[in-house]
Order: sequence, then C-alpha cells, then structure tokens
Amino acid sequence: MNVLAEFSVGQVFWSMLWFFLFFIWIWLLIVVFSDIFRSPDMGGGAKALWTIFVIVLPYLGVFVYLIARGGKMHEHALAQAQAQDEATRKYVQSVAASTPSSSSTAEEIGRLADLRDKGTITDAEFQAAKAKLLV
Repeated sequence: MNVLAEFSVGQVFWSMLWFFLFFIWIWLLIVVFSDIFRSPDMGGGAKALWTIFVIVLPYLGVFVYLIARGGKMHEHALAQAQAQDEATRKYVQSVAASTPSSSSTAEEIGRLADLRDKGTITDAEFQAAKAKLLV
C-alpha cells in the first residue's frame, strides 16, 4: 500500500495545526522563562518557585503565570524597549557629535582662508589643509 495515497487533506491540516500549536507552546515557554529571569521586581526565591512550577506543571504553570503576571510582562517589555530606544538615541547622538558637520568644516575653511589672507600660512598650506578637511 502506498502511504501517501492514504494521507488525506484533513490529516495534512491536522498535522499542520499540531505543528503550529507546538511552536506556539515553545514560544510561550521561552517568553515566560525570559520574563521570570529578567524581572527586577522578583527575588531569587520567587524566581525559583515560578521556574519549578513551570517545569513540574508546564501547562498550568504557564497559564497561571500569564494570568498572574501578564501585566508585569507588558511593563517589562515596554521598559526594555524604552531603554533600548534611549541607548540607540545616545549612540546616534554620540556618533553624530564626533563627526564634523558641514557647518564646522565650512567654518574651518573660512578660518584657514583668513590665515592665508593675513599671510600666516602659504597658499600651498591652505590648499593642503582644505583638501584634508574635505576628505
């Protein structure tokens, strides 16, 4: 007998549904465990008890955790997103501050032109410094 001939559309759908539910379950476990270990408002004992509860009675533990601490999970995720946004903003500002802006380059060329006009630097020195600024 051919095994593929006995595999109907309903069985394919049923298998895909169970496969999808399995990955949702794995995702829920990862989210719950990461929230347990990242929660700054829980002590070590509470984290250990929640971990044991989720490991010993996984379905009940996850659902009770989602009901009891679902709001805190949202607050933790929001705080983490805000902290990451703030860190990104600080990084962008520090990088932008360290690179010369076009106005500061123009000001520097103007200062060099004044030095050239006063005779402090030669025209060759002015051209070399200007080339270095524009690179």
